[in-house]
Amino acid sequence: MEYALKKWGTLSLSEIIKPSIELAQKGIPVSSSLAKLLKVEQENLAQWDSTKAIFLKNNIPLQEGDLLIQKDLANSLKLIAENGSQVFYNGEIGQKIVAEIQRHNGIITAEDLRNYKVIERAPIVGEYRGYKIITMPPPSSGGIHIVEMLNMLEHYPMGSYGVNSAQSIHYMAEAMKLAYADRSEYLGDPDFTNVPVSGLISKKYANELVKTISPNLARPSNTIKPNNPIPYESNQTTHYSTVDQYGNAVAVTYTLNFNFGSGIVAAGTGILLNNEMDDFSSKPGVPNGFGLIGGSANAIQGKKRPLSSMSPTIVLKNNQPWLITGSPGGSRIITTVLQTIINSIDYNMNPAESASTSRIHHQWLPDELDIEKGISADTIRLLKQQGYNIKQKATMGRTQTIQILPDGFYGYSDPRSPDGATKGY
Repeated sequence: MEYALKKWGTLSLSEIIKPSIELAQKGIPVSSSLAKLLKVEQENLAQWDSTKAIFLKNNIPLQEGDLLIQKDLANSLKLIAENGSQVFYNGEIGQKIVAEIQRHNGIITAEDLRNYKVIERAPIVGEYRGYKIITMPPPSSGGIHIVEMLNMLEHYPMGSYGVNSAQSIHYMAEAMKLAYADRSEYLGDPDFTNVPVSGLISKKYANELVKTISPNLARPSNTIKPNNPIPYESNQTTHYSTVDQYGNAVAVTYTLNFNFGSGIVAAGTGILLNNEMDDFSSKPGVPNGFGLIGGSANAIQGKKRPLSSMSPTIVLKNNQPWLITGSPGGSRIITTVLQTIINSIDYNMNPAESASTSRIHHQWLPDELDIEKGISADTIRLLKQQGYNIKQKATMGRTQTIQILPDGFYGYSDPRSPDGATKGY
């Protein structure tokens, strides 16, 4: 973080962190949605004394209106502001994190933290109907498969089908199946496995994939296997999008995996430890916590970074930032961002219209088409006739989107996120 800010930013690290320190120190009011979440997670959070001290009071989760005060986190942020990232990897904070992990029989050592290095990678770049798509590279699968699906959908006049018509949903679902099948085989940490990036995002590869898509029948997932992109070679999360007055744009997605990660706070730090090990493939063909299937490319290995679905994305129009978006949602992040791009380009929606539109999701296995409320009964009937196994699910994704138009900036926080907000300065 410190490196990136020094290289790209205009403010010092201490200036950037100061508001966060104040919020942690003085506390933030617990919202209705956070209170409900704490109640759901009570059993997990109550297991750990360091966690319980922050999120529970008298063994009861904090209630709506209570102040969530995180003094240890404020102190950790102060140390980072004063000393930079090394205090985290090779100093007081790191020592406390390692001590906490080893208290629970974990295997991370001080040397592991000390040797950790942030890697800056080139983004995935694609094109859809004349717009440039700039998105996240491996070890996230998000960027590759968004571009892969857009390459397939470019073959169809999506705009003329209508938003969430049976025809538009059908083509999106079939493209999703093919992309998630490839995800299971080819995606992993590029430092450990040869990810055929240029093949997967090749338009020629997409040309071959669309030949397998019927215009009116759902293809059973058990007939779909990962395809061969080689000849074409030339999981709860937070997202925010930011644009400044000069048109500089940032899309950021970060995650602990599940709501509170492992649920364990490293004592004396206020820092929750993640449970990102779930993002590895523990065994080929065995689903993870989001039902995703993985293979040997994403097998557990020392010093390896796990596969994710994070998809912070910037869309350029005439080589200038036009749409900045991203979402939490585990395996549904990829399809949520895909639909945000399609809504914006094919259906000419603004961020509010796009975020308020019902979403669908298909991840190859299990063979089911997930839909939100709001898809018409007639459309569902047609999709069932085509062979889809329809499952109505809870809300999918929580986008934070900014659109840059000649007359100004348009931003919208997904209504699925009750604590999200849009703000201009």
